[in-house]
Amino acid sequence: MSLLEAITLGIIQGLTEFLPISSTAHLRIIPALVGWQDPGAAFSAIVQIGTLAAVFFYFHRDIFRISIAVAAGIRKGKPFETQDSKMGWMIAAGTLPIVVFGLLFKTEIETSLRSLYWISAALIVLALMLTLAEWMMKKRAEKGLETKSMQAIGWKEALLIGLFQSIALIPGSSRSGVTITGGLFLNLSRETAARFSFLLSLPAVFAAGIYQLYATWDSLTASSSDLVNLAAATFFAGIVGYASIAFLINYLKKHSTLLFIIYRIALGLGILGLIAAGYVQP
Repeated sequence: MSLLEAITLGIIQGLTEFLPISSTAHLRIIPALVGWQDPGAAFSAIVQIGTLAAVFFYFHRDIFRISIAVAAGIRKGKPFETQDSKMGWMIAAGTLPIVVFGLLFKTEIETSLRSLYWISAALIVLALMLTLAEWMMKKRAEKGLETKSMQAIGWKEALLIGLFQSIALIPGSSRSGVTITGGLFLNLSRETAARFSFLLSLPAVFAAGIYQLYATWDSLTASSSDLVNLAAATFFAGIVGYASIAFLINYLKKHSTLLFIIYRIALGLGILGLIAAGYVQP
């Protein structure tokens, strides 16, 4: 790909990675519309290192506090002594499902599941699940039930949201989309669901990016231009990703996810329409 393509895809990655609208769907459909090659799952995983850096910068205080608490808990022989130390272990446990399913279905994730039929179906189906989660949240609010904060997250929430995160292996589903949906089902506030979603993404995104760097290093270093393009895409993904996190956290303090639900359904139906009209190949 050219440098312009790489920067454009990096911006798209940063903008859509944290919004519940699926970065994979956009990295797949936009190149198809403008006649570029599919950048592939490896490109997406490596460029996510940029958005990973955005999470580190945005939540650096939380990450530092949790890391210190985990280390102190291990040193004392009391790993779950504080909420912060327990949070670190819950994030680790919540990461296990996506690791297991990612290894089991690695080939399908990188090939057949990148079909635009799968992507459009995931966009629409997960939008309907998010709609159901919002409806359940509204019903609980009508009964006077308060939503849960970060301090109220326990093992049940961490593990179940971790299972939801594994659905994100299906291109088009959106990592933030499925984890926020899981959080809403479990009565987390929208802001809390988003914050936990981003923290939970750290181990999985880091592992996937490092693995793809290792697996494709020979081909990457064979061409200096490819390496420069990938670095540029990763840089822009990080810059735009940071702004995207800030936007979503503040947006969900006052708004529901309806805007993203409508967008997902429209995009999914739009992709199917483009396929039917012969403008793009599935």
